[in-house]
Amino acid sequence: MTQACGIDFGTSNSTVGLADGTGARLLALEEVSPTLPSAVFWQTEGAPPLFGRAAIAAYLEGEDGRLMRGLKSTLGSGLIHEKTAVGGRAVSFREVLARFIGHLRAAQEAAAPGGKVVLGRPVHFVDDDPAADAAAEATLAEIARDCGWDEVAFQYEPIAAALHYEQTAPKEELVLIVDIGGGTSDVSVVRVGPGRAALPDRSSDILANDGIRVGGTDFDRLLSLSEALPHLGYLASTKGGGTMPRHYYLDLATWHRINALYTARTASDLKALRLVANQPDRVDRMIRVVAGRHGHALAMRVEAAKVALSDSEATRLPMSDLTGGPNPMLQRDGFEAAVEAPIARINALLARVLADAGLTPDRIGTAFLTGGSSQLPILRAAVRGVLPEAAIATGDMLGSVGTGLALEARRRFG
Repeated sequence: MTQACGIDFGTSNSTVGLADGTGARLLALEEVSPTLPSAVFWQTEGAPPLFGRAAIAAYLEGEDGRLMRGLKSTLGSGLIHEKTAVGGRAVSFREVLARFIGHLRAAQEAAAPGGKVVLGRPVHFVDDDPAADAAAEATLAEIARDCGWDEVAFQYEPIAAALHYEQTAPKEELVLIVDIGGGTSDVSVVRVGPGRAALPDRSSDILANDGIRVGGTDFDRLLSLSEALPHLGYLASTKGGGTMPRHYYLDLATWHRINALYTARTASDLKALRLVANQPDRVDRMIRVVAGRHGHALAMRVEAAKVALSDSEATRLPMSDLTGGPNPMLQRDGFEAAVEAPIARINALLARVLADAGLTPDRIGTAFLTGGSSQLPILRAAVRGVLPEAAIATGDMLGSVGTGLALEARRRFG
């Protein structure tokens, strides 16, 4: 039986979904796991790149090469056309994306060969820039065709999540989909129901749809800047009455910018800054992280601390082995203070989408939360504040979109 394919290429994690007449499923991409971290480790010895958990393990084990994460964030920016040095050659970020998506394509081909795919996309790859947004989709479509798909379609990620939710919806209702991904937050109001899934045209069921370029990696970055990087000299004073330059620390806190620090120029600059810093021991820690190429390892630990704060009021951030400094204790209220600005933007997004749909909060039956950061208590409180009477449903945090994309592919391609 022909199986339709949906690909969720995410900022942090990716999935491959297949659907036939009996339903939809996600492929196991690494052993039994249906999720593949969106990570590439480009080895310097000329060996093929590694992907997902294997890529992360190679980096953590100290193998010679470059780890790259958060690659989806390069779409719609000039960075997609830039090159980075790997081993003895220059590799473009577009090529890295193509190799990763090609790996997803190979997994699909091994399970169910086919030349048609529905790719997920955020409502906006780039905020307030329609030309850059269109360029991001066009680049992703070109990469998909280069990987072997001859027919490429797109569906908004929150709409795909709505299609997944609809599979178990007991009755027709209006649902607010809140998809908080690694790089974007998307919100949609969709009419779903058991009798609507087979309709050939669902456009009238989408009452409102909007998104912003804010996601889990932004929460990671702000937590790092607030709690980790001050121990490495971020915002520290200098002898001339100024503060340490911020851009080195912003790069260290941003997944897809970390590798930009690993240059001779940065090493030289940091050594010079140490001489004028009032707390040179903190700059020494920064130098140690950059020289040892520990940036991604530090970012992973900050991300893990963020996740831990969903269940605990406090957690320890273990980083002394990477920095030579302390292992600070992080508090949930400190994290929530650090992410106040993006949470305010998400709050405004929720209100805006309801207004665009022309609905009062009591008209929404269920808020369906998906995406890796949707479990954060501060996010759930934001949704509850906007929809105090709605039921809160939680789907497969990392798999709802991929499953929905496969269902969309079945509808479009048969």
